Amino acid sequence: MSATASIENSTWSNSKKIGFRFFFSYFSLFMLFENNGAFPFFEYLSGLFNTFLYKLIPWVGKAAFGISETIRVGPNGSGDTTYDYLLIFTIFFIAVLTTVIWSFLDKKRTNYLKMYYWLTLAIRLYVGLMLINYGMVKVIQLQFSSPSMSRLTQPFGDASPMGLAWTFLGFSKGYNMFMGIAEIAAVLLLFRRTMTFGLIITLMTTANVMAVNYFYDVPVKILSTHLFLLSAFLLARDFNKLCQFFFFRKPVSLSSISKPKFKKGFNRFLLLAKLFLLTYALGYGAYSTLETKEKYRGESAKSILEGFYEINKLTINNTKVDLTFKSDITGWKYLMIEGKRFAQIRFGNNQKNWFRIKIDSTKKELELKNSRDTLNVYTFKYNDDLKDNFILNGIVEKDSISIKLKRTKNYQDKFLLTNRGFHWINEVPYNR
Repeated sequence: MSATASIENSTWSNSKKIGFRFFFSYFSLFMLFENNGAFPFFEYLSGLFNTFLYKLIPWVGKAAFGISETIRVGPNGSGDTTYDYLLIFTIFFIAVLTTVIWSFLDKKRTNYLKMYYWLTLAIRLYVGLMLINYGMVKVIQLQFSSPSMSRLTQPFGDASPMGLAWTFLGFSKGYNMFMGIAEIAAVLLLFRRTMTFGLIITLMTTANVMAVNYFYDVPVKILSTHLFLLSAFLLARDFNKLCQFFFFRKPVSLSSISKPKFKKGFNRFLLLAKLFLLTYALGYGAYSTLETKEKYRGESAKSILEGFYEINKLTINNTKVDLTFKSDITGWKYLMIEGKRFAQIRFGNNQKNWFRIKIDSTKKELELKNSRDTLNVYTFKYNDDLKDNFILNGIVEKDSISIKLKRTKNYQDKFLLTNRGFHWINEVPYNR
């Protein structure tokens, strides 16, 4: 296969023109309203029309589908909310209506070569920059972190499908690197000469992401599906030639997308803009991802009491209490402190509670406030001078409480999943 100058058919069929009108309308609106931070500084523009959309979309839900419940708007960590699906419906409806009106008013035009160029440029930037960003957070292992203490102590069957996927993907730094590099390869989409090769990689990458989101119930189905569809749209122009080459062993010649003739000054502007985007995506993207990782998972984010604590002995009013399977303080099994804000207590019956923590290192005080029940507060004096043990003393409901715990800082060493390691030679499968 060789890249040659494009020789485009100057006259398009009616079906091709109608199809282009729809895809131009639909994809343009999707990239505008569901930008997801793909374009630099786009949040300043999106704030303008989001104010309008946050009123329009709930009205569409009530008028078109009779939804009486309050429809939540704005980001909340899920990309598959009722609002998001209604927005896609609205974009689709507008695109169909636009296609009908456009086809009625513009019957004489023979092709849309210039508009096709600008649409493909926007799609290449949207898919390319977004996948570069997703790839960065995988290479630096920010999106999928190593299994946490709470995850490692959770019964396997209590994990959600998404939790299982996150644990599987976050377990291996090497696999994170592999996934990240495959996504960063979308940088090839930013150049017309390497676009087709980049799309072959990107189409498989987005298909895999889409499959994980669908089959592990990850709420990013809408975005991943559209990344796949956008990539397929770009590759469609070369689909027949690729089939001829791969399946029928026929020689083919691939052509670049025709670029309209611009003035010399505008061409220089486009080149500088591309260099800026590459620098922003690769340079600033890596810097900001590393900064975020350090902020939330680096040494500065760790607590002085960071660690995995096993409850060995509980004394109430100087009387030793047998640890039971209750869900109160007499049923504590593990205390897990990760970071400066939260701790988790795991009970003997495998129930768990999250607590907000406050640590006063001067007074050596630890406060645990239940995240769901703010009246459930424990305040302890702690003694961490002992080698392997840790002592908590406090008053709970007028009772004097003393808890002896065994502290493990490197909690990964306690679990088979994180201490098994890598083995070139396995005489038998080590499947547990």
